[in-house]
Amino acid sequence: MSKVYFSTWNGEFVNNINTPVEEWKESAYDLPAQYDSHRESKAFIGWDGVALFDKNVDVIRLAMEYAAQYQEYSEACGRCAPGRWGGRILYDQLDKIARGEGSIADLDHLREIGKSMQITSKCEIGKTVPNPILDLMQHFEHVFLECINEQKPSIHYSESIAYIAKITAPCTDACPSHVDIPAYIEGVRDVRMDDSLIATRQTMPLAHVCGRVCPHPCEDACRRTNLDEPISIMALKRLGADWETDHGYDFFHPMEKKPSNGKRVAVIGAGPAGLTTAYYLGAEGIAVDVYEELPVLGGEVAVGVPEYRMPIDKYNKDIDCVKDMGVNFIVNSKINADDMRRFENEYDAIMVATGTRISKKVYCDNERPEIKGYWGAIDFLDKVNLYEKYGYTISKEEQEENLLTTPYVDLTGKTLVCVGGGFTSMDVVRCAIRANAKKVYMIYRRDEKTIIKNTTYEEYHEAVEEGVEFLFHSAVAEMRDEDNLLKSLLVDKFELVPDPNGGRAELVKIEGASYEIEADYIIPAVSQSADLQLLPEEWEIEKTSWATIKTNGRDYMTSRKGIFASGDCEYGPMTIVNAVGQAKRASSVMSRYLQTGEVTLSDDEIMEDHLRKLRVYDKKEKVTGWMAGIPREHAEVLEVEDRKHNNKEVNLGFTQEEALAEAERCMRCYYIAMVQA
Repeated sequence: MSKVYFSTWNGEFVNNINTPVEEWKESAYDLPAQYDSHRESKAFIGWDGVALFDKNVDVIRLAMEYAAQYQEYSEACGRCAPGRWGGRILYDQLDKIARGEGSIADLDHLREIGKSMQITSKCEIGKTVPNPILDLMQHFEHVFLECINEQKPSIHYSESIAYIAKITAPCTDACPSHVDIPAYIEGVRDVRMDDSLIATRQTMPLAHVCGRVCPHPCEDACRRTNLDEPISIMALKRLGADWETDHGYDFFHPMEKKPSNGKRVAVIGAGPAGLTTAYYLGAEGIAVDVYEELPVLGGEVAVGVPEYRMPIDKYNKDIDCVKDMGVNFIVNSKINADDMRRFENEYDAIMVATGTRISKKVYCDNERPEIKGYWGAIDFLDKVNLYEKYGYTISKEEQEENLLTTPYVDLTGKTLVCVGGGFTSMDVVRCAIRANAKKVYMIYRRDEKTIIKNTTYEEYHEAVEEGVEFLFHSAVAEMRDEDNLLKSLLVDKFELVPDPNGGRAELVKIEGASYEIEADYIIPAVSQSADLQLLPEEWEIEKTSWATIKTNGRDYMTSRKGIFASGDCEYGPMTIVNAVGQAKRASSVMSRYLQTGEVTLSDDEIMEDHLRKLRVYDKKEKVTGWMAGIPREHAEVLEVEDRKHNNKEVNLGFTQEEALAEAERCMRCYYIAMVQA
């Protein structure tokens, strides 16, 4: 809810003209009335209308400046005359009126051009730029006519005014890393894979990774969904990275590395958040040392995400891309509190990106870590992937502890039960299938629909195809053992009971429906927690109620100056793309902090936050002007029998023909938003 002077946003009409401020009606939308902590907004103008927060806004200048942004941000594809020339005409005519040289004919011309652009432009930026301009011309026609009839400039035409603009798209806004998705899809469409990859790496250095194991929230916000099916956005992302790798090219960085500025940063953890921080800080000429506890780089993507989903040779190319920025890596380095005290003196700033590597309990009766067969998900995946990807074998002591007879994870003849419902649990059960388990169960408290939402449709159905049995609306009530050796699990059955008040349905235990499962292993994969023993107690760094590092979620500075945090250790277990998005923002903030000593956000980042609150994607929008019913392309996937007993990559990616066909489905939904501050 925002208090406005006037608004036409998203079809809403709020008119408080000639109404006392204390009686102003509010907009139903979260419009950016307060730009930042020390500046109020005077106006907001964008693809879906205009909102004025101050009655003294120069509406003609506002419309003119918005039209000017089209020249800078249009990303025009040049495929239609309205896109090439319409925006320029809008600006020229508005400027003419604003400087006091306009005519009635110019107003008519503006309306004609604006309506023509709305109807005939091929991409959304051309269709939507006229929307707020036509709104202003309609509802403030008297202001335009006054300047025309009296041949005088608009009230603030010659003044210095801050207009802050940002280009976005529904998919880009939904992406936690704010990747310029239409740009990288356009690179594919034009068979310019270098352009595609450069567009991705502007905000996402791990192109191989996020082209394979991203939950792609962008696809949930694809406007093509309102027409037929979303674009296969994630599958198109990997093409540029694969093209660069497969052809042996040097890395296509979106920026040139700046000369050294003498600043030094320590990054703790070489997972997605740590790698992203290091990449963008390195590009700024900052010396970065990354400390990693494991003997390999890459964090949980390396040792947690299986080879069949994320081939390590591809991930290593992403890591090499970070190294190419001059980043220094130190492995086998578990950092403790004494190290952190020393780092605070030796470095200009520290990024803590240690992830969450402690498996949480199931919280059932008789749950005891000393029971053989009780194996945390993180340690289980470590053992599997360190062997499969790097050849690290399991010691005799660890073999005995985990009921193994081989220096690798072999589950022949064993029954494994995983408790969870997210990506980690899905990795566990599919790895167990490949480790030759006799039977693999996943126990989950909720339903199939929820587990697909937590992971992906593909992940769930591929697991089912491979033989994983899912036990929904179930929870482990008790672990049963003999002499500390797991024998079976008592499982309670639940049903969903609707909330009479319309809230979330409640899970209620079904009395008498409990059942027992014989099991050799139980793998808790319900969540993970952060190991924060590296933080000196006297620093008194604030924690969240989830025992993660507390920041304000916008600039990622902790309660101690110069100490930043991002990724899982800051938020709790999250997706890779979320960790990358946090770290990209944090690296930008850190770079400015190292120069000025102040923690600030850029205008681009402030606008990102405003647009996220406003919600760029409208799932109720009726999309017209595009051909419906064009089927979504699906990449080839290995047949079940050709994948379930090995670690071959399951998803083979698009062929060139499939990629071009899918890229052509993109409707190029760029929008421009602008604030007058």
